[in-house]
Amino acid sequence: MAVRGPALAVESMLTFAVWAVAPAAVTGLALGVSPVLPLLLVGLLMTASVAGLWMLPAGWRADADDRGGESMVRILARAWPLFVTGAASLSMLALAELVLPALLEQRGIDVGWAGPLLVALAVGSAVGSFVYGLRRWPGRLRTQSMVLMFGVSGCLALVALLPGVAWLFVALAVAGVLQAGVMLTRNLSLREALPPSALAAGYSVMYASVGAGYAASGSLAGGLLSVVSPSTAILAGVGLGLVLTLVGVVGEVKPAAAEDGEAGSGGRDVAERPPVGRRRDS
Repeated sequence: MAVRGPALAVESMLTFAVWAVAPAAVTGLALGVSPVLPLLLVGLLMTASVAGLWMLPAGWRADADDRGGESMVRILARAWPLFVTGAASLSMLALAELVLPALLEQRGIDVGWAGPLLVALAVGSAVGSFVYGLRRWPGRLRTQSMVLMFGVSGCLALVALLPGVAWLFVALAVAGVLQAGVMLTRNLSLREALPPSALAAGYSVMYASVGAGYAASGSLAGGLLSVVSPSTAILAGVGLGLVLTLVGVVGEVKPAAAEDGEAGSGGRDVAERPPVGRRRDS
């Protein structure tokens, strides 16, 4: 994990840095040069990235023997708590992106502030990725993830309640820092939970569950906006994220506690049973 943590942190930093710069760059190119230029540029960059895949070093080599004869479906099914908490992590992000303009309008704040506020969220995530990759943090990965998710939930609850733009900048920036840690701990936990031959399938399911969490939270918030205020919609989405987080944490803790109990009983001295037929119990 000593190398994987920093490597995943660098990848996350690049992702959030592009996310922070892209909106302003696209707007500037579309309005200042040509509306079609951003799409053409994206197409060229994607083509270059496909060519660049051939330059990457060879990935891990693993075969099905590392699964002990267990099917891929059963291995992935055991990792369901990680997929649930992954869905919870991006459901929070959906709240910030989709409900923020309506929240600003409710507060009487210019909706144009939504862009800079989301940039603050992205920059905070890039900073959080960098900080998390600097060192090993205390506690198990699932504990770190739970604490960070509660922190993100608290920040978004403050976004729903705080009145001023300055406070919104602070709350979203801190939420971004913590959100980066959530994503990194989930990815590292998945690497620990799955054998090498199941990692590709595991990350595919993780990305699918993350997208499902984003869609579910966005749909919930969008539906609620027609009947409640934006701040209430955000709080409802935070509640959904907390429920998913608790379900995932409970799902992780129970199997771990059972394994610890089995390991503990295996190391204890067991009392000898009464002799049978004048022979000692082996």
